[in-house]
Amino acid sequence: MSMAMLNKMHMNGYDVLRVNNGPWRVCTQGDRLASFASREEALAYAAALPGYRSRAGGRKSG
Repeated sequence: MSMAMLNKMHMNGYDVLRVNNGPWRVCTQGDRLASFASREEALAYAAALPGYRSRAGGRKSG
């Protein structure tokens, strides 16, 4: 049985990851934004995006 290989980094609030020598992906917790052939391209894309913060807890009233 083989184990999955995961490479994961964070850039500008986004996850930059690669699973089993597949494409590098730039994701939020719920969405995949883009896929790239190289880590450098994925990191450059994540760096060019506006900063991301998850909205855990919903809207504040007031």
